[in-house]
Amino acid sequence: MSSDDYDLDSGPDPADLAAGAPEDPDADRPVHAVGIGPGNLDFLTPRGEQAIREADVVVGFETVVDFIADRTDADLLTCGYRDELDTLEAFAERVADGERGTAVAMGDPNHSGYQFVGKVQRAVDRPVRIVPGISSLQLAASRARTPMEDTTFVTLHKSGDLSADLDRLRSDVGDRHLLVLPRPFDLMPEDIAAELLDAGGDPELPALVYERLTHDDEARTATTLGDLAQDAGGDSRDDTRFSDLSVFVVRRE
Repeated sequence: MSSDDYDLDSGPDPADLAAGAPEDPDADRPVHAVGIGPGNLDFLTPRGEQAIREADVVVGFETVVDFIADRTDADLLTCGYRDELDTLEAFAERVADGERGTAVAMGDPNHSGYQFVGKVQRAVDRPVRIVPGISSLQLAASRARTPMEDTTFVTLHKSGDLSADLDRLRSDVGDRHLLVLPRPFDLMPEDIAAELLDAGGDPELPALVYERLTHDDEARTATTLGDLAQDAGGDSRDDTRFSDLSVFVVRRE
């Protein structure tokens, strides 16, 4: 397996594999893909913690694994984007040898994690069972009082073509609440606001940015689309006032 298998500008997108079929409820010894919540372990579900605790080997990005390292005696395999596939191959070999495997991701895999789930599923070539977590999106919806049934949710925090996702936001601005996971750092709240103004969004629409939800340094910025759009542009950390752990909310008219 090589990184060429995941050229998301040309395909295949591993999220399509993850969403290709329903889970088999009778699968024997599945690999678990656990959403650990937003980082504050008060929000780690008991079922997720059980899957982590009972694993022989746990795999995930280093920043995620660090949160749960003291909740398990499993061997911990950590990676970054550069060595993600090699680490998943090592994880798959352990699972093939009969060990119980759990993959961990921030938040809830159902909200912005299917690319990772698909990579895990392809690597292990066996059933993967998702254990949902509490997402920062759920927390942002609660803080902003934007019921999910009245909200358009889009994640931009992924690789590949985002034009269809941006079109959904442009179509619904002003008519529905918008709940967005930005992509660091080329599609941050300021850039999304500019897209929405270009689509005819009212510059006075209330906009909220929540950063590091449930962490000790959680922050909230209340502003408007017009104010945010003034700072659009750029693709580095220095070009935005917000962190990479942000959720962007636009309330409807």
